[in-house]
Amino acid sequence: MAKEKTVYVCTNCGQDSPKWVGKCPSCGEWNTYVEEIVRKETVNKRPVSGIKTEKPKPIILSEIEADDEPRINLHDEELNRVLGGGLVPGSLVLIGGEPGIGKSTLVLQTVLHIPEKRVLYVSGEESARQLKLRADRLSQNPTDCLIVCETSLEQIFVHIKNTRPDLVIIDSIQTISTESIESSPGSIAQVRECSASILRFAKETHTPVLLIGHINKEGSIAGPKVLEHIVDTVLQFEGDQHYMYRILRSIKNRFGSTAELGIYEMRQDGLRQVSNPSELLLSQDHEGMSGIAIASAIEGIRPFLIETQALVSSAVYGNPQRSATGFDLRRMNMLLAVLEKRVGFKLAQKDVFLNIAGGLKVNDPAIDLAVISAILSSNMDTAIEQEVCMAGEIGLSGEIRPVNRIEQRIGEAEKLGFKRFVLPKYNLQGIDTKKIKIELIPVRKVEEAFRALFG
Repeated sequence: MAKEKTVYVCTNCGQDSPKWVGKCPSCGEWNTYVEEIVRKETVNKRPVSGIKTEKPKPIILSEIEADDEPRINLHDEELNRVLGGGLVPGSLVLIGGEPGIGKSTLVLQTVLHIPEKRVLYVSGEESARQLKLRADRLSQNPTDCLIVCETSLEQIFVHIKNTRPDLVIIDSIQTISTESIESSPGSIAQVRECSASILRFAKETHTPVLLIGHINKEGSIAGPKVLEHIVDTVLQFEGDQHYMYRILRSIKNRFGSTAELGIYEMRQDGLRQVSNPSELLLSQDHEGMSGIAIASAIEGIRPFLIETQALVSSAVYGNPQRSATGFDLRRMNMLLAVLEKRVGFKLAQKDVFLNIAGGLKVNDPAIDLAVISAILSSNMDTAIEQEVCMAGEIGLSGEIRPVNRIEQRIGEAEKLGFKRFVLPKYNLQGIDTKKIKIELIPVRKVEEAFRALFG
């Protein structure tokens, strides 16, 4: 027999409590506790994956073989790089994103390009006919991908036991439910229990599993934070639906770097990999236009050039506006304070708007120099030369601090035909200038950079 039990669970972090509390003692958020009805089994029994394995025994650390895991090639350079070189057998990967951003399209497109693997696609949201129509749009080559429309976790394990796939896709984790818990699909208890069972199956059988997850209104993975703790890798698929570009970002990765970035272009026939984003992110012609500066940024191992746009105008209302798209607003306010205190430009009564072209969100501090250059270019209504690129971090005293991997940044600018490159003076040490054809302009302070750019 089983008895019912009511608990209150925090929707933000997954902490449970026997009674309702206003403020979560774990994460500090207010009014996040919701009631969950769970059924406690009289025996200590959990959903089984249907795969019998031996119980693990303690092993001496020196006796464990630490060979590199053979990774599964997904035939997608962007996805392989973000995952750290491919999909690791036995790993649990969560892909999250806003509704309609292209999560299912990305996963189905990837599945269609690996015919050498036996794939089981479990759909809890779409019918088999809908998946067939999407697959026909994405690829003309028929594959042997197995499709099953199921939301019961126990039935999914039965299908897995019968088909023995090399890769399992679950779309989406919020639609899956287990019979051992009497709450509705998508609830915190269901998501946590189903994810834990799927993780146990993946580790026991060395079968990789891709989960698709929803995004809540705050922009994080829907469900408790424990879902992100359970899985091995969390990938976020983001982008503005008004732009054609989509960005695959690694938030957590136990098998690779979390600094990697994959860029796709959304098209009628699916997602196209963008191998050289610099050419797409730069305007074709901005000669004579003020407020535009080109920065050399690095995300993960990839350098690319981005266009920084700024607009400075007199404040119409009492309080001047500060707005930044794709850049940290607090950092922009810090850079404006440096300009006023160290360089003497009075921007306190001006509206300042900043935009990173192409819908990108960039966290690289090396674009600081391009940000303040674009702001001053708009303030003075003087254009920066079209063939100038720059990289440099700005300190609070107005100094230009060195940035990492400067040779890669210079090489990307040189490849795209730029003639001059403004860089921190300390970055000149260790650079073989004989191999570089582009003109390097070393600067030590913000004033020197402005003299080099505006004369």
